[in-house]
Amino acid sequence: MNRIGMFFGTETGTTRLVAKKMQKMLGDELCDKPVNVNRITPADMLAYDALILGTPSYGIGEIPGNGVSGCFEPNWAEFFAQMPESPDFSGKRIAFFGLGTQERYADRFCSSLLPLVDKFKGWGAEVVGDWPADGYTFEQSAALVNGRFLGLIIDQRTQGMHTDERMDAWLAQVLPLLREKLSD
Repeated sequence: MNRIGMFFGTETGTTRLVAKKMQKMLGDELCDKPVNVNRITPADMLAYDALILGTPSYGIGEIPGNGVSGCFEPNWAEFFAQMPESPDFSGKRIAFFGLGTQERYADRFCSSLLPLVDKFKGWGAEVVGDWPADGYTFEQSAALVNGRFLGLIIDQRTQGMHTDERMDAWLAQVLPLLREKLSD
């Protein structure tokens, strides 16, 4: 596929809004419209070689989903239930973003990003787009590895004023890497 695929899970709609804003920054020629994972099949996602995937942070370091992490809407857990036993994401490059509230959930800030990233890595995907922890105030995050987050972290609730600047900087970092995977 010659465009970036963007998919997200959401509970309150904030991850959807961030995904839409990010796609608008990238433009229709480069990135398809973002789609909620509760509206796709695994084949829809597997059609892309370059992906941006977003998640809310619900539960305590769990993949967001009904019953598991307290989500009321189908989310990533329900999408994964549709996956074949061993999906092949080898050759695919994925950048992740996660949403969370650092003050309210300082003890597990954006921790749901870790199991999501691990799932795709286990299926052979190449993960790009780590992000510095500078400018955030929290106690613990499973998504923080070697001093950097596993993807872009957005705290729309308490640091919404930084969202655009963080997205610009992160997209400048990941876009060249994702473009390498786009076929002509």
